[in-house]
Amino acid sequence: MRRLLNSRLLPPLLGLVIFVLCAWAFYQELRRYSLQEVQRSIAAIPTPNMLGAIALVLCSYIVLTGYDTLAVRFARCRLSYRRTALAAGLTYAISRSAGVSALSGSAIRYRFYRRWGLPNLAIAQIIAFCTLSFWVGLFAVGGMVLTLRPPLLPAGLSTVLPANLPQTAGLLGIAATLAYFLWSALSSKGLTLGRWVVPRLPLSLAVAQLGLTALDWALAAAILHRLLPGAPYILVFSALLLAQVAGVFSSVPGGLGVFETVVLLTLSPPLPKDQLLAALLVYRAIYFLLPLALALITLLLYELRHRKPNAGEMEPPPEVRYGE
Repeated sequence: MRRLLNSRLLPPLLGLVIFVLCAWAFYQELRRYSLQEVQRSIAAIPTPNMLGAIALVLCSYIVLTGYDTLAVRFARCRLSYRRTALAAGLTYAISRSAGVSALSGSAIRYRFYRRWGLPNLAIAQIIAFCTLSFWVGLFAVGGMVLTLRPPLLPAGLSTVLPANLPQTAGLLGIAATLAYFLWSALSSKGLTLGRWVVPRLPLSLAVAQLGLTALDWALAAAILHRLLPGAPYILVFSALLLAQVAGVFSSVPGGLGVFETVVLLTLSPPLPKDQLLAALLVYRAIYFLLPLALALITLLLYELRHRKPNAGEMEPPPEVRYGE
């Protein structure tokens, strides 16, 4: 048992267990409704809301390009916005659905930035910056939302977990964010946490990073909120945060099944389950699958256009000690 606990196989095994349990729970909810009922629930979503959600997905990916733009600035490199936007868009569209984003996202960024002539150290800094941005946004935005409007724990968890767990997690997130900005303002060195190295950002860049990540999370919640007419935005926001975190820690590609189950258990009640199921299926299609399909087509066309390999392109990616 001790060998298993110390093994690298433990996180994937836990992820598999979480996926199986959530997939089973989601299937049990889905099987209560016929295909026709699900189709009617999807059709009941107003067309303006559906189009608005798609427009918000586009806005979300425009915001995502800002991560790499700031990261290139942090690495003190010069690249056109067209290139950083391409790298960012393809990275997030593919890694969100492919899973193990620390590997898939890093590999995509490395391939493009190496082709454009950036050194390994700069690429490592870009990857670390983008990864750090995700966690900064999660702690800051999650802390505020969980403190101001904590979601109710599902019935199965409320009996074994403290009722104030969401508020406690929110306060810890706010404290971590304040500590991060204090460190950015007063320190001049990176922070080593075990085997992880957290890059130190200038305070102005850290503020821009937080603003960008907050907008990213707000848009992600707005997309789902648009598909749930009448639902309070802050309630949808808190449920989405919990679902995204559960999906990340499960290591399931795209949080498939895990994301949907957490949202379903958190928002039902008060929202009807058939309405939630319809919104979640549409959300999965337009937020994950549609960008993935467009990214794969774009990547294929780009590779066909640039078939001549560059020198050093086949070198292994630089080791980044801050995984996404």
